[in-house]
Amino acid sequence: MIVQTQSIELGQNTLERMLSVAEQTRAGMVYADYYEISDDERHEHPVNEYQLGSIRDGFDFGPFLLFSTAAVRKALKKYGRIENVEYAGLYDLRLKVAIDYLLFHIQEFLSAKVSSDPSKNVERQFDYVNTRNRQVQKEMEKVATKYLKHIGAYLKPKFEKVPKVDFPFPVEASVVIPVRNRLNTIGDAVKSVLEQKTDFPSNCIIVDNYSTDGTTYLLRELAKGNRQVQLLIPQHTDLGIGGCWNEAIFSEYCGRYAIQLDSDDMYSGPYVLQKVVDEFHRCNYAMVIGSYKLVNMNLEELPPGIIDHREWTPANGRNNALRINGLGAPRAFNTALLREAGGFPNVSYGEDYAVALRLSRQYQIGRMYEPLYLCRRWEGNSDAALPIEKVNQHDEYKDKVRTIEILARRHRTGKKK
Repeated sequence: MIVQTQSIELGQNTLERMLSVAEQTRAGMVYADYYEISDDERHEHPVNEYQLGSIRDGFDFGPFLLFSTAAVRKALKKYGRIENVEYAGLYDLRLKVAIDYLLFHIQEFLSAKVSSDPSKNVERQFDYVNTRNRQVQKEMEKVATKYLKHIGAYLKPKFEKVPKVDFPFPVEASVVIPVRNRLNTIGDAVKSVLEQKTDFPSNCIIVDNYSTDGTTYLLRELAKGNRQVQLLIPQHTDLGIGGCWNEAIFSEYCGRYAIQLDSDDMYSGPYVLQKVVDEFHRCNYAMVIGSYKLVNMNLEELPPGIIDHREWTPANGRNNALRINGLGAPRAFNTALLREAGGFPNVSYGEDYAVALRLSRQYQIGRMYEPLYLCRRWEGNSDAALPIEKVNQHDEYKDKVRTIEILARRHRTGKKK
């Protein structure tokens, strides 16, 4: 099965090799690494191993798949025919086949495709929040939700109450900024915090992860004589972004709510903290997630503009969260629950996603669709122009996080596939 619209070339004995592996492994589907051809040059494009948590509809199987007819027939007989959908048919098929069969990865480059325009990568990254793709996403969510029910990982919209905590927090809200070597942007980020207007006490906890470009000196100058700014330099030298967050949330300075701000971004106005904390007070959520606008360094809007994740619904958001690759920003947390959950994994990609899935397993997450955050895109962004190996590493990590969460949710529901 050819699943992409670009020009495809099959390699030497591709069909024979895939058939042989399918017969030997009894897999429900086999797929393989491939080449991308760009400007008449051939580049290797490896793909990831499929695992339980590879539920995202954007999993890259490459351009050429081979399904077992027997496996397809058994899966459709057992789990129902392909849904009456326009866009999600293949997604539905591979999820149903994957319940009882291997989706086997051949680590050989068995095909080639002409690569697409790399300038469109940012827009494609946010396809799942593009209003033009709303029908696509509704179909994908419908298929993913039924799959979670089949494997015993679906959670009904019933939530535990967030427990009250009598612990005397030093402030009501803390803005947490992990930073390393952001001399050109950290000043703007901190300024946007200090300009916040609230009817409660707040502070800004900056965790400087051993910057070498002058960032540390600048932060020390900002913190001088300003009790609202707390600068922490960890003892550990092996911390990722998640580890830096842990330094902040387990410190004596952290408030009742911990609100995220990346070191190269800014809040959109002076009332962001007030709005977020008001939302916590309104419904006593475990976590509140806002919306943001993509901008350049001149704060000019970039496509696709506002990222608001309106695909989230109170009834099914925590199930659909297993299908998509992110939940939005700014992210704000109930500090007591963060501490109870053990904090963040010590990584620099997907650490917030892992915690959001963990909290949503038990508690309700609040959403705010007003853009509260300016996400500045520039050549120094951590996700700018990543090589395929790093992209695969990031995707594999989030798949692993989903695997952990699906297993935990199965245990919670008392159901096992």
